[in-house]
Amino acid sequence: MDRRQMLKVTAGVAAGLIIEVVEGPVADALPGAAEGLVALWDCFEVSLPGPADGNPFLEVTFAAKFSQGSRVLSVPGFYDGDGRYMVRFMPDAVGDWTYVTESNVPTLAGHKGGLRVVAASGNNHGPVRVAHRFHFAFADGKPYFPFGTTCYSMGFMGEPYETQTLDALRTAGFNKVRLCLMPKGQGSRPEPRLPFVKIPANDGRPSHFDAARFDPEFFRHFEQRVLDLQRMGIEADVILFHPYDGWGLKSMSAEEDDRYLRYAVARLAAYRNVWWSIANEYDLVKTRTMTDWDRHFQVVVASDPYEHLRSIHHSKVVYDHGKPWCTHASLQEYDFNKSEERRQAWGKPIVYDEIQYEGNIARRWGNLSAEEMTRRFWLATVAGAYATHGDTFLTPPGEPVWSDGGKLRGSSAPRIKFLREIVEGLPTAGLNEFVGAYYLSAGIEGQVYLYYFDFHALAEYDFPLPAGITFKGWLIDPFAMTRMELPGTYTGKTKGTSAVIDENVGQAAAGGTNHLVLPGRPGMAALFVRVGSSLRG
Repeated sequence: MDRRQMLKVTAGVAAGLIIEVVEGPVADALPGAAEGLVALWDCFEVSLPGPADGNPFLEVTFAAKFSQGSRVLSVPGFYDGDGRYMVRFMPDAVGDWTYVTESNVPTLAGHKGGLRVVAASGNNHGPVRVAHRFHFAFADGKPYFPFGTTCYSMGFMGEPYETQTLDALRTAGFNKVRLCLMPKGQGSRPEPRLPFVKIPANDGRPSHFDAARFDPEFFRHFEQRVLDLQRMGIEADVILFHPYDGWGLKSMSAEEDDRYLRYAVARLAAYRNVWWSIANEYDLVKTRTMTDWDRHFQVVVASDPYEHLRSIHHSKVVYDHGKPWCTHASLQEYDFNKSEERRQAWGKPIVYDEIQYEGNIARRWGNLSAEEMTRRFWLATVAGAYATHGDTFLTPPGEPVWSDGGKLRGSSAPRIKFLREIVEGLPTAGLNEFVGAYYLSAGIEGQVYLYYFDFHALAEYDFPLPAGITFKGWLIDPFAMTRMELPGTYTGKTKGTSAVIDENVGQAAAGGTNHLVLPGRPGMAALFVRVGSSLRG
């Protein structure tokens, strides 16, 4: 359900608990006046009226305890402006739950209610978790392979660019987006709204923001973008800090930083597709120490009852991702050959979240060809890791580059989507690098073998498949996006049926040797899957 479809539970101070059903599929199924009905991992909201005078962001505390049997989850609330206090809850178990509110304001404390949680359906698989140590899966067990892109400003850049971004994402094939919560500069476009109330210039002092007062409208708008992504089945990797602002946001006090983190987590954590990226290029924020970054992680951990995925991204100084509050590594690197070394050091999944950008700008990091961006995704995949795309093409004056949002201009996206479809179709929850293999490859021993030959232009090869197990094979051209099924079956060093590729007609024919004859051009790949395994795609 999107925000307009959520159940809003509104309690009047004198009238008691009232259920207001906002349009949605559960409207006809409410079990009673004191209960709400919500799907597993959807968002349930409790909204109460309260004091609006003074500074509620500083002076009022609000939270709720949600209980199911002996289990109790403490969920922080937040002030949403206009005298409205809210708690958002993402239930993680079906059945009946009850809640009671807590506050230092008597009229907000002690309100009780209940909800009934039913099974999830459709595209709702729950939040993504780490699975099998180096990979990911949704809460319902469905494997998740991150194929991400970068749209830093899609939550605050305004129209028509936010709509353009969503339109592009709808068909591009990415299932994770990195986006900033703190605004960044917009070039010649209008200044974005800030997460804090802006104080106009007066008495000779220039305009400035008030870090003690949040702007709820800013957050409501950002939340809508997160829910837009959720409806498309895309994870929102929310970047909480970065070094690119021109308003002093990166120079707030420790108290102000922590208050911002608690408020952001209280508002966003109940959305199942949220990940936390503590910062983008954290080491370029010179106003913070490593102790500060550790504390930011700890504040997020303490504030998030749902334990969403957490990472931090660097420019030059790699953070120690082995620290317990990191769930996975987020790297600005493309030295995929070091993936095994990093897994051994950190014991966690590796996501190469910035492998440079497809584009044509003058900066070295922003002018990869589509071929090279495609290549880097394949290199990450056969290294048992994951990658994130972005593009930075020269655009007409005033228009954003894709790394902020807007129109997708490059041509690597469909090739990355092609790779995603291959991987998601395999009978595995993740591809493990075959460390030390003669050619780059990954898979599951005895089940799946994915080879990528990179710059090698092989005309033949004896694939070292395990003896006694029968495989089907495919020859793959990653850039042309073709997948040719090879005739027959294979076992051992491809003994049995072999194939010769006839490039003139693009078909495979039976050969008379015990090896595969290949096209003799670089950038090719081959896939072998055990006969009898169920392909998903």
